[in-house]
Amino acid sequence: MHTTNILIIGAGPAGLGMAGRLSHAGKEYTIIEASDRIGVAWHNHYDRLHLHTVKQWSHLPHMPFPDDYPLYVSRHQLTEYFESYAKHFNINPIFNQEVREIKKVEDSYHVSTVDQSYEAQQVIIATGVNRIPNIPHWKGQDSFTGEVVHSRYYKNPKPYIGKKVLVVGMGNTGAEVALDLSEHEVDTTIAVRSPISVVPRDLNGQPVQVTSKRLAKIPFGIGDWLGSQIRKVYFGNLEQYGLRVSPLHPAQQLRETGKTPIVDIGTIAAIKEGLIRVKPNIKEIKGDQVKFEDGSTSSIDVILLATGYRAKIEEFFPDVVNFLDENYLPQEPVGTSALKGAYFLGYDNYKLGGILGTILTDTQTILNDII
Repeated sequence: MHTTNILIIGAGPAGLGMAGRLSHAGKEYTIIEASDRIGVAWHNHYDRLHLHTVKQWSHLPHMPFPDDYPLYVSRHQLTEYFESYAKHFNINPIFNQEVREIKKVEDSYHVSTVDQSYEAQQVIIATGVNRIPNIPHWKGQDSFTGEVVHSRYYKNPKPYIGKKVLVVGMGNTGAEVALDLSEHEVDTTIAVRSPISVVPRDLNGQPVQVTSKRLAKIPFGIGDWLGSQIRKVYFGNLEQYGLRVSPLHPAQQLRETGKTPIVDIGTIAAIKEGLIRVKPNIKEIKGDQVKFEDGSTSSIDVILLATGYRAKIEEFFPDVVNFLDENYLPQEPVGTSALKGAYFLGYDNYKLGGILGTILTDTQTILNDII
């Protein structure tokens, strides 16, 4: 058994950020990673991906992005930054250590991986909100003659050219993947399963994230109301295009549900131009025929699931169940009572800064508790 005072589980941005914060404070730690590289999820994301959050609020602790990086950092630039960050802080994860179980034994945590075991006084769980793909199932799905693929495996439109693709789910990933496909003349339909909340990424040359933070400071909900009026003018009536609009203001939706509003970079315009068809949720599948909840039917070759992920920490850490909120995410970064000494980083979906923004603040909160 390997013994350490502090064990970090996960070498994505959350785990790296915590390691950097600890290194800067002169604290020793051990970091383990399930895969064979750091930031593995970002290496595997689709090609065109850029951050929707501005670079000044998206970097890891003690190391801003390089000056020559654009305002919205690309996936490739982000992975290069992670590698540079690890080198700068001498972060050396032990790779291929997928955690199977975490148990608290008296005042320490015992962590079992596929081939090792660790004992730590403090354990920082940074396995991410996007650990396990969420795979829905519909009546008749087993009869589908085409391909069903989760967006985790989508890279670019090339494999889909000449095919009829149905993107299921209109979160940020679904909206951008549908746009990517349509821009390459792929026959694209998007199934929008619930009311949407959408904001432009930029408005009059100003990042909406920056504007939203300013509006959030206005009391009595006036900021939310102003934001709603701006969006109505900018997007117009979306109901006529088959898009139901959430009654919640985007900032309110984020705070209350953890559901990020769609940051639009052109999908709405493509829908208005007829380049992307909009349908409601799937009701039934027969062969290559997909029937939707409005009674319409389409012939489909590929169902591309942009249906999100689950963190599922409870799978390997059963004791955490009572510490999870209604979305099965940790309620706070610092464990309490029976979970004293356990920390949860990279799960706060409820703030305007996005996950990367909360990593910057939550790593400091965790460090303060450790020391």
